[in-house]
Amino acid sequence: MGTHSHHNDYNFSEQFKFTGRGKVVSLVALAIGVVTIAIGLLSSDHITVERTYANLLLMGYYFTGVCAAGGCFLAIQYVTQAGWPSGLIRIPQAMAYVLPIASLILLIIIVSGLFSHNLYHHWFGEGLTDPNSANYDALIAGKSSFLNAPGFLIRQVAFMGAYSICAWLLARYSYSEDLNGGLNSYKRSFKVSAIFLVIFGFTSPIWMFDTIMSLEAHWFSTMFGWYNFAAIFVSGLCVITLIVILLKKSGYLAWVNENHLHDLGKLIFGFSIFWTYVWFAQFMLIWYANIPEETVYFYKRWEPEYKPWFWINIFINFVIPVLVLVNRDFVRNRKVLGAVCIVLLLGHWLDFYIMVMPGTVEAHRAFGWVEIGAALGFTGLFAFLVLNKLSKHALAPAKHPFLEESLHHQI
Repeated sequence: MGTHSHHNDYNFSEQFKFTGRGKVVSLVALAIGVVTIAIGLLSSDHITVERTYANLLLMGYYFTGVCAAGGCFLAIQYVTQAGWPSGLIRIPQAMAYVLPIASLILLIIIVSGLFSHNLYHHWFGEGLTDPNSANYDALIAGKSSFLNAPGFLIRQVAFMGAYSICAWLLARYSYSEDLNGGLNSYKRSFKVSAIFLVIFGFTSPIWMFDTIMSLEAHWFSTMFGWYNFAAIFVSGLCVITLIVILLKKSGYLAWVNENHLHDLGKLIFGFSIFWTYVWFAQFMLIWYANIPEETVYFYKRWEPEYKPWFWINIFINFVIPVLVLVNRDFVRNRKVLGAVCIVLLLGHWLDFYIMVMPGTVEAHRAFGWVEIGAALGFTGLFAFLVLNKLSKHALAPAKHPFLEESLHHQI
């Protein structure tokens, strides 16, 4: 709710200092994760190894998805020429900048899981497509023109490579805008954003089909890509909002006020509704059609190991944001909004857990040191990389053409 007289009070050259407790906590979490994963992968128990791979895939996919959501958020702001978020744009930029590293980690997990037969063994196994083999599977053979190792890996590299290049360029152009001024960098960002959104919009469902849906290759759903996109985008928005809240708590981002938080809260609310809509549409159609090849997916998730979590997932990711974020005062309250963001990030971890586990560890589901260690490790890595990048540049994009609009943003 700033006025022009306030404009000069802001220190647009301030930089976030990533030192002390934050740095130590993120590195300790990362170390715990590395040790946990090493113990899990070197275990003599095959189930523990498989569980470790499943958790690596879950967290690698979550990490990459959240960074891609940062890039997607940026691209949407440029293409729509939105001014309100320009004061906090450094945060999704730092996330987008980390996307190439996240993509590389996920690619290593996918390749090692594929060739060690700890992941994707439903379609990548001995004799599945050979009519003379005892393991022959007619359904998998029918999908083998799409689901084969070379095609699968080429698509992973091409899609994640394209997302990473676009996200990295968006971050780079914005940083050069601060040095050179003018509109050149903004115009370039606009073009890259348009290209990124077209590529991401058309290919991300296929990337999600490959990475997660093909864990259970007999089943397919055309809604799966949008269901995953909604989960990833909500998580990305929650991370952006949490970082804004934590920075403000530490005395940074004086130019970001409750109006900006209100808008972020509305986006989280809206995409949580969208996630629920796609989840319900997918579930409802399969439930009432009751066709065996479709119901196999949900049948597994209604086994005693998963059923309570199946319903808790809906409660956390739909009921909580709807009941809390519908209230204007709550959305504008940093503590309440921050708490909802943390709950939703845990809720979408559970969402991905329900997607990944039945197709990997199946009935050997557990929640213990492997899950906690892997989640801590990736959270520590994400926090370290993103906050480290955030500390390298001024927190305000001082020469952004719409910064003035963001300073006077009021709802």
